[in-house]
Amino acid sequence: MRLRHIEVIQALLQTGHLGTAAEWLQLPVTEVERILRDAEDQLGFMLFSSVRGRLQATREARELQVEMARVYDALEPVQRLANSLRQYQAPPLRIICTPPLAQQLLPQSIAALRRHLPDAPCTLLSQPTRDIVRSLLLRESDLGLSLHDPDRAEIECQVIAQGKLQLLAPHGWLQPRQKYISLQDLAGQAMVGLEGHDPLSPALENKLHALRPAPVIHTRVQTHQMMRSMVEAGEGLAIVDPFTALGAKSAGLDVCPLAPAVPVSLYALSLKNGEPSTAVQALLAIITEQAAAMLAN
Repeated sequence: MRLRHIEVIQALLQTGHLGTAAEWLQLPVTEVERILRDAEDQLGFMLFSSVRGRLQATREARELQVEMARVYDALEPVQRLANSLRQYQAPPLRIICTPPLAQQLLPQSIAALRRHLPDAPCTLLSQPTRDIVRSLLLRESDLGLSLHDPDRAEIECQVIAQGKLQLLAPHGWLQPRQKYISLQDLAGQAMVGLEGHDPLSPALENKLHALRPAPVIHTRVQTHQMMRSMVEAGEGLAIVDPFTALGAKSAGLDVCPLAPAVPVSLYALSLKNGEPSTAVQALLAIITEQAAAMLAN
């Protein structure tokens, strides 16, 4: 079978009518009918039978439908790349970032990029840092963004913004106009913890465990976003990165940095010795500006 055969069969399976399938494929009805007969001749069995003016798929056609759908799915990335090359002479801009950055920073930055490059195709994925590194090494992504330095020889790691870890608390827990909170003030408090390895956590957790009495942690979650949700649900206090804390105040939470401050860096990750495209350079400049503005606020 050829791809043209599959295209016609899929259209007939969807429409059940030669004329409608022909309009869908922008082909003459006679051409659709000819391609169908050619496919049936090659296969050696009927694919459709006429029942009260409609084409009804045979058992063999229905069994083929699953595999033909897989062929279509496999062709979709090829079609996207072909459209990109035809319209822009460049592949899509592929960005991958850790979950906290996918909530506000990246959507706003891509929206700003769209004002400069209105038709540039772009894909955005959210993954942990280890998967970002893997994606860059496999050349599946053009730019990675993380709050952690992966410390890999093959990866260029550039600090583009800096902020501070933030305390999230239920509304009214902090004093009015309180600008920071010391770790000692967290002694004995109910807190939400992180499960698994997080590069931002070890030094902080050691300090929390040294408090007397130590904070009480009944619930541990995987991400800072989940920590914020648990605070909103009344499970206790949480210490999160500054991007996760963005918008928490408008959601009804109290937010303030720790004292002494615990710095957090935003890193742009890319392959060493790579040549960033014009779109990547433009987006990186926008992200740097947006991040600085968000963290300043």
